[in-house]
Amino acid sequence: MYLDYLLYMIPGLLLSLFAQFKVRSAYTKWSRVRNYHNLTGLDTAEQLKARVGLENVKLTRTNGTLTDHYDPRNDTLSLSQGVADQPSVAAMAITAHELGHAMQDKTSYGPMRLRMAIVPIVSFGSNFGIILVMIGVALRMANLAMIGVILFSTTALFSLVTLPVELDASKRARKMLDDTGLVANAEERSGVKQVLDAAAWTYIAGLATSLMQLMYYISVAGRASGGRRRY
Repeated sequence: MYLDYLLYMIPGLLLSLFAQFKVRSAYTKWSRVRNYHNLTGLDTAEQLKARVGLENVKLTRTNGTLTDHYDPRNDTLSLSQGVADQPSVAAMAITAHELGHAMQDKTSYGPMRLRMAIVPIVSFGSNFGIILVMIGVALRMANLAMIGVILFSTTALFSLVTLPVELDASKRARKMLDDTGLVANAEERSGVKQVLDAAAWTYIAGLATSLMQLMYYISVAGRASGGRRRY
């Protein structure tokens, strides 16, 4: 069983490692390049908030590296220290991306609303679905196993919905930086694009991993209708 699982997960694992390399490489490179306007992540946030109508967004710091996120539940943008306090191209790109989520929240962007709505379902399905699959296989109850697969498939749905949300946030980020003139030259524009494109790979890898996990549990559930058990 564990060997089967590993074989299914190898493609997703390799893609995840590639995505981590891309993100770390882009972040390391462009966090060392000071942006023309000498704006830290917090400065960038303040500038963009005032210029694109996001004055309601609260700013705070969070621990860790690349832990930056926007919380639509309380309109709060949390920036990691390396982003909040550094006047780098990477800090500017990451801050703008997170404010892209704030803009999605403000405009009631459909995929973002859908992602928020299915969080409770995903939380339940990702755990209880696996249990039902295993019970269904053990008791040779194919219907129960398939119910488990359907519940677990919500994790893949979440990853599928997340991808356009993140890509759209990056698109909004680049537009905000261009429209407000915070990106001063071609080098900075290239750096922003590289940082945001690298981040997109993490969500592509997440989707691939979710789909491979789903395929694995579909194969496991198929044993409930007969065949030799290998676990």
